[in-house]
Amino acid sequence: MSMNHLFVLFIAFCSSWYAPAQEPAFEGGEWFKFRLSYSGWFKAGEATLTVTDERYKDKPVYHIKGEGVTTGMTKLFFNVEDNYETYVDQKTILPYRFVRKIDEGGHTKDKVIDFDQRQQKAYVFDKKHNEHATYDTPASVHDMISSFYFLRDQIDINKLEEGKETGLDMFFDEENFEFRLRFLRREVIDTKFGKVKTLVFRPLVQAGRVFKEKESLTLWVSADKNKIPLRIKAELAVGSLKADLEAYKGLKYPFYIIQD
Repeated sequence: MSMNHLFVLFIAFCSSWYAPAQEPAFEGGEWFKFRLSYSGWFKAGEATLTVTDERYKDKPVYHIKGEGVTTGMTKLFFNVEDNYETYVDQKTILPYRFVRKIDEGGHTKDKVIDFDQRQQKAYVFDKKHNEHATYDTPASVHDMISSFYFLRDQIDINKLEEGKETGLDMFFDEENFEFRLRFLRREVIDTKFGKVKTLVFRPLVQAGRVFKEKESLTLWVSADKNKIPLRIKAELAVGSLKADLEAYKGLKYPFYIIQD
């Protein structure tokens, strides 16, 4: 089990149902903490997502950090420390720079990707091997963190159609990908905070290597202006994984709980 794969679950929430005129779904100061459990019975790790207002090359950006670690018994057998960062334009939510520094049981990567959205290029610096490479990218390409925040910002929850699939271009690990996502339904779920109205999605993932089959992931997102990632379930090749929102702060809009 890889914390890299756990983060992929979060950013797999990608589509192009959007309404550019609507108000942003997040702002600087937002923070999420997730509890990751394996096979439904023990805690495997924790993950956090943090947003801060900063400037990058004299441009206003959101500096978004994703961090993940294994905990408890899992840490004894497979120690993971994953760190991801992205610097995105505050208006377009397109990334300028993406940082990936991970240590997964001794498997390490330390890379920086600079995006030139106008020239449609990604400049990759592999710090571990001191290697530079340049890649062509699609227009308006995203990294694995910026894509999630872009869709939170742009998605129009009133225009979702059950069964509809769509995609978003992403550059990751020296490759371009098109993530595809299917909207399943609206559903009320029980959370740590109470009952919440949610939107349920299913990303279509590559089967075999990590996930049990092509449609192994399911995501629950709050059906409000925040579009908070509340729950993720995945059937893996061995066992299953669940991520639940455990704590939050700095939400831009009210988070509505259904009162019994």
